[in-house]
Amino acid sequence: MKLLVIGSGGREHALVWKLAQSPYATQMWCAPGNAGIAEERLARNRSAVECVDLSADDLPGLLAFAREKKPDLTVVGPDNPLALGIVDLFQKHGLRIWGPNQKAAQFESSKVFAQNFMEKHGIPTARAGTFSDARAARDFVAALGGRCAVKADGLALGKGVLICKSISEAERAIDEILVSKVFGIAGSRIVIQEFLEGVEISLHALCDGTTAKLFPTAQDHKRALDGDEGLNTGGMGTCSPTPFLDDAQLAEVGRKILDPWLKGCAAEGIDFRGILYPGVMLTKDGPKVIEFNARFGDPEAQVYLTRLENDLVELLDASVNGTLSRVELKWSPMSSVCVVMASGGYPGAYARGKTITGLTQAGQLPHTKVFHAGTARSDGRIVTSGGRVLGVTAWAGELTHARDAAYAAVEKIQFDGAQFRRDIAAKALRQDKFNLAVND
Repeated sequence: MKLLVIGSGGREHALVWKLAQSPYATQMWCAPGNAGIAEERLARNRSAVECVDLSADDLPGLLAFAREKKPDLTVVGPDNPLALGIVDLFQKHGLRIWGPNQKAAQFESSKVFAQNFMEKHGIPTARAGTFSDARAARDFVAALGGRCAVKADGLALGKGVLICKSISEAERAIDEILVSKVFGIAGSRIVIQEFLEGVEISLHALCDGTTAKLFPTAQDHKRALDGDEGLNTGGMGTCSPTPFLDDAQLAEVGRKILDPWLKGCAAEGIDFRGILYPGVMLTKDGPKVIEFNARFGDPEAQVYLTRLENDLVELLDASVNGTLSRVELKWSPMSSVCVVMASGGYPGAYARGKTITGLTQAGQLPHTKVFHAGTARSDGRIVTSGGRVLGVTAWAGELTHARDAAYAAVEKIQFDGAQFRRDIAAKALRQDKFNLAVND
């Protein structure tokens, strides 16, 4: 099969790496890709993955390329092309493509849509309100005592959520998003959710329109600094599995969320084929969905795909074809940890073009893979080209060993201004199990 992967981040590198292992893969392109993706080789014939100079948002350019090269399957990594309708466009021209169509992608592209859907179809979530008027929004946060999350409705590169602990903080967040438009048109409307106490986990499910296959647990680390301090980012690291839920609890959480979600999709004519990624808070009152995403998490993809034992080409084919009910997901019992190395200043302003050294040494460590995100090649060097630069990932039989191996690899890599959290997986290592009310 000829494959086209769309995107340039760590998630897309992980997808390319896993797809390249399939004996079905005979040729692969990635648009636009990155320096690490360009070094991947297909297991079947050792041919190189070719990076194509096309932006993930350049739908006309991507369509023209696909019509010329005729890939047997296009795999969409990031959220924005899904929101723009790339799946609908490719299907209109007879091209097979994996990912939710534009209507289904609204679960991520509109937090207002997702919140209304959850409330309508009985999916457990936080008390919330939707606003386009700042004064009404201020009245709502006052009723919540200021403890809330203020969220831009549209896509904002994972940064459109402001966590507030006081009325003054919440009012400032409302003004930034609704009045000052710090997230542009993505902030034309906002969702304000009550602040939920508990343990946050990432769930993923592979869907084919009627069936949803739940993944094991993972836990992302969104804040920039140790101890969950600092600004929200796209994700500074993750681990899988987490010890917070046993298998029976995980299945029950999935039932409480995925069953009403599937019924709601059927009722509203939503044909969701791709990854549904709910962020879930485990509270004393049971699991509650914080938000939905309509693609693999980044860096969750890095830990999931290093644990997945299935052929990814076969899984994505089943998702597109509507035959997932015949497939059993198979997972390695090993734990996987990903530590993100970011540019100095991220998620604020940062410099590009910093030379990265130590990649070869880190990549030679056992059970370790350095996934590239914001990297490029310049004059024979690999240099930084984004905020999140690398996802240094390692796997081992025990979570603590996977964590230690990931940080051992991080220590071998250097670039000017490199920053990373030193507490990835610490919460999972501190707590064996969450006392979760799932049988209410």
